[in-house]
Parts: sequence; C-alpha cells; structure tokens
Amino acid sequence: MTIDPYAAILKCVLDQEANLDRVFHALADPGRRVMVERLSAGPASVSELARPLEMSLAAVLQHVQVLEASGLVRTRKVGRTRTCSIDSAALRSAESWIAERRTLWERRLDRLGDYLGGAAGPAEAGPAGPGPADPRTPTNDPPEETQ
Repeated sequence: MTIDPYAAILKCVLDQEANLDRVFHALADPGRRVMVERLSAGPASVSELARPLEMSLAAVLQHVQVLEASGLVRTRKVGRTRTCSIDSAALRSAESWIAERRTLWERRLDRLGDYLGGAAGPAEAGPAGPGPADPRTPTNDPPEETQ
C-alpha cells in the first residue's frame, strides 16, 4: 500500500483551512472579541468574562465553547470555577494568513504602481522640444481664412 504524498498535503491544507474558518467565525462576534481581548491580559473565570457583557452566564458559556472549539481558548474547571486562557497558536495562524494576504496585495499594488508610473512617465515628460502641433489641440490663434 502506497500513500500519495499529494493527498497527505491536501488533507493538511484542508485541515488548516477548516481551523482558520473556525477562528474567523469565533472572532466574527463582537462579544467573543471582547472576551479574547480580556484573556490576552491573562486567565479569567467565565464570571469575569461575563462582567462587561450584557448577557447571561449561560450565553457567555456558549460563547466560551465556540472560542474553545476554534482553538482560541482553553478552559480548565476546578471545583465550580471554569478558568479560561488564550491559546496564542490559533491567533498566530490567523495573523499569518492575514500577513500572507497583505504581502500578496502589497506586491500587486507595487506592480500596478510601477506599471502606471512607467505608462505615465513619457506622457508627463511631454515632447522633447517644439514640434508639429497636434491638429486636435485647440489654440488661441484666429481661424485661417479660406478663399
């Protein structure tokens, strides 16, 4: 039995894309972004995460579960207290994806700027000296008399 290396690579890429989808889905909600920002300062209990938000503890717990499923947050339960902490690896994957896109677009925009700069260069410079006038260019000269 042989293993197709391309299939393994494809599976890995698709898994990464699914993880990235979950991260962006989790960050799409403003309440969850508030929780992630709070957790970036250090671990917090679900009650602490709920304090600044106008939602029930049960709703906050559901949001925590979405964050946990995305890989952004890890939770640990000790007694009746569930403590959440951020897992920066998932944030790094999203940051890396965004940085790759930024680099791609910067290169494209640089090439466009080079192209437009090259196309505008000769036109901006104008003619090298006095030469024949363009017959389509209006002048202030009086019209020629015809006989």
